[in-house]
Amino acid sequence: MRRLLLVAAIGLGAGCQGPDPLLAPAPKRLAAAAPDSFDVLVRSSRGPFVIRARRHWSPLGVDRFHYLVSHRYFDENRFFRVVGGFVAQWGLSGDPAVNRAWEGKSIPDEPVQASNTRGRIAFARGGPNTRTVQLYLNYGDNGRLDTLNTFGFPPIGEVIEGMAAVDSLNFEYGGTRTDRKPGPSQDSIRVAGNAYLARLYPRLDYISTARVTRAWRR
Repeated sequence: MRRLLLVAAIGLGAGCQGPDPLLAPAPKRLAAAAPDSFDVLVRSSRGPFVIRARRHWSPLGVDRFHYLVSHRYFDENRFFRVVGGFVAQWGLSGDPAVNRAWEGKSIPDEPVQASNTRGRIAFARGGPNTRTVQLYLNYGDNGRLDTLNTFGFPPIGEVIEGMAAVDSLNFEYGGTRTDRKPGPSQDSIRVAGNAYLARLYPRLDYISTARVTRAWRR
């Protein structure tokens, strides 16, 4: 029998003493296990949507996602890479100091337990064992990502409500699956944050807030 835990959106991390959990993430807290599953309400510039994370799909990935959401990492994140019919990507902070703090804080690769089908979300990476903070959402059925580079991209959850909002994200800077555009430079985002994006890519959509609204533990 599974037990439902209601999680207050207000005050996550409130009252904690010590270093800023985004600028100085403590290894012990980073290693903490997330609930078996939980819902995250994302309020975006295109409307709200809900992500349901499923820990059995990718325990390390879901643990990292839970930490980031719980400490409001994704607030004011831009969807900096949106390729129509393929993926929407986010996760680089608008604050360069936060980007510096998370450099190299990667998690090991895990086997793919669920396919990259429409609406599912996984961590992006640039090579083996490099998942850190960037996520992407599948617009279509991208099964080839399950085995790309032999180890694939394991989904951590999926959109269960509000997919229409995700479908409407602006893809003018990223193009489409068949006509891609270069879009923003990830290196420039890391160094200059949202100031760079606002100057050169002012019509990017963004996350206002992302909050855990409920969670389940066995």
